[in-house]
Amino acid sequence: ANILVLAARFTAAHYAIDILKAWLDTDFEGGRHQKRIDKISKIEGVIP
Repeated sequence: ANILVLAARFTAAHYAIDILKAWLDTDFEGGRHQKRIDKISKIEGVIP
């Protein structure tokens, strides 16, 4: 699981919003976990 942590005392709200938008809008690049993600996606497709 990926998490994003921002220090409220040191991150202005407008910067936090920009950082969060960039983090959410960034596409997954694949890599070593791609096989695992493919397995999860396959299982999700059969769960009603």
